[in-house]
Amino acid sequence: MNYILFDGPFRNNLLPFTYTRPVADIRVGILTIREKWESYLGQVITTVTEDYLSNKFPMVEMETNIMINASYLPNAELVAMIQVLEENQAIFHNEQVIAFFSKEQQEIESFNDFEAIEYHGESVTIENNWDIFAKNETAIQDDFELLTDNRKSQPIPSTVNVVNAENIFIEPGAQLNFVTLNASSGPIYIGRDSEIMEGSIIRGPFALCDHAVVKMGAKIYGPTTIGPHCRVGGEVNNSVMFAYSNKGHDGFLGNSVIGEWCNLGADTNNSNLKNNYAEVRLWDYNTEGFAKTGLQFCGLMMGDHSKCGINTMFNTGTVVGVSANIFGSGFPRNFIPSFSWGGSSGFITYKTDKAFEVAEVVMARRHVKFTSQDADILQHVFELSQKYRKS
Repeated sequence: MNYILFDGPFRNNLLPFTYTRPVADIRVGILTIREKWESYLGQVITTVTEDYLSNKFPMVEMETNIMINASYLPNAELVAMIQVLEENQAIFHNEQVIAFFSKEQQEIESFNDFEAIEYHGESVTIENNWDIFAKNETAIQDDFELLTDNRKSQPIPSTVNVVNAENIFIEPGAQLNFVTLNASSGPIYIGRDSEIMEGSIIRGPFALCDHAVVKMGAKIYGPTTIGPHCRVGGEVNNSVMFAYSNKGHDGFLGNSVIGEWCNLGADTNNSNLKNNYAEVRLWDYNTEGFAKTGLQFCGLMMGDHSKCGINTMFNTGTVVGVSANIFGSGFPRNFIPSFSWGGSSGFITYKTDKAFEVAEVVMARRHVKFTSQDADILQHVFELSQKYRKS
């Protein structure tokens, strides 16, 4: 059977991260959503997403397919139901479609003619951008069990100060010495060829993905995920960094999500709690206003390729779009549109030719090519976000 992940109705809730990727390629826990489903189903899975993303993230459709809502994270019970789906059957949870059987080029306008199968089990869904950090604890635990099942960890070096060693898994090639790992409040996963430098103190749940680095003396509170090829230092609490992003110096990052190819300058800090302890409101791309999150703690949402200079301060509940460049003293506003250049004194438009030059150099440093597909996606994001910029 061919399986395809589709973006579903929550795609706009997950901006700015879905500006540059399908919902399936959001990282929460240790793996991306796509990688979770591939691990459970044992095969490569493609996606159906926005047209402007489809060249980089193509869909492979076969004669018969099962379409899966990418906002739902897999579990054994749900996967078992999906694997036995037959023609004209669909799985629902609280009136939301989870998966359905589809034939090649079949046009489905409604599910009225489908046999509705209700899923009554537990489910973890990523419906809003803050869910990425808010549900990261459950996602790390589930991925940890999935990735370490019937496997043996590399030995913990004798120089490591460790609590609850049985809840720690180290992949081959990882380097760590003279650090403290406390897995009493959740698992700690250390990926292949990653490094935790001396003096770092880490409390689980925590995931350090392949080739990522924790800098000397870092203090990290779970549930936190540092994605592949990321570098992190300073103090971090309950945050997710997708991949290839840097927070290499001191400063605080809390209850936040950082996309790919971002860089936080030295001593960048974000607030994650309002002075009056009130519920945090966050920019909503659907209503084009600030909406309630139901959260008391909520920090920074930063889209791909965005950067900030040294000593940057972000207010509670700040949303930064794609390829923004923030610098200067004072607090910038709580919503910074994609391709903005400036800070608290105001913003101008960050022109695409300059942004592409920077992206090409930044990616080349990590031996990754900035392709024409990447440029086309960012150009489209520039046009989509034009209405939010004043210049």
